Amino acid sequence: MKITSADFVMSNAKVAQCPAEPLPEYAFIGRSNVGKSSLINMLVQRKGLAKTSGRPGKTQHINHFKINQNWFLVDLPGYGYARVSKTAKKTFQKYITNYFLERTQLMCAFVLVDIRLEAQKIDLEFMRWMGTSEIPFCIIFTKADKIGPQVITRQVLDYEKKLLEDGWESMPQHFVTSSAAHQGREDLLAYIDDINKSFYAQKR
Repeated sequence: MKITSADFVMSNAKVAQCPAEPLPEYAFIGRSNVGKSSLINMLVQRKGLAKTSGRPGKTQHINHFKINQNWFLVDLPGYGYARVSKTAKKTFQKYITNYFLERTQLMCAFVLVDIRLEAQKIDLEFMRWMGTSEIPFCIIFTKADKIGPQVITRQVLDYEKKLLEDGWESMPQHFVTSSAAHQGREDLLAYIDDINKSFYAQKR
């Protein structure tokens, strides 16, 4: 897929106020400081489209970007550690939940995890909730440039082991990426493109 346009549409905290256009939608979410904004900017090749910050918890709204005028990329607040009040955290965690349960045009969620770390309890719990709620998702391993190929393989296999122990029948679709090295970009965009083609074919 070639990205020809990537435009910010809106930022809000209510699912009812999300764009009304019936376009396929893909949401990106992960723990704070996992490299989500950098990944989004790498995917669309627009430096600064999604705001990056050294302060975890910067994203606190549902941010919609229209890509190629025919699908939405959604940047969601991170879960886990964030330098915000407990009240504020509960508020935006609530609308994250509402978004996933109510946004019918969501095609797939991409759950980002730092490949350098062992499987984190909070990530496994979030994926379990996604599975129980029957929300389609893939795993995106980030920051692959920070470790070697053998370590990458070991980390992915360890994650698969943890997921199977947690009750999954198989490892979800996953992608190994690096924003710095542009690794995984083509595979991820091709995956989205295939879903989009099926979506629009059904509309004919």
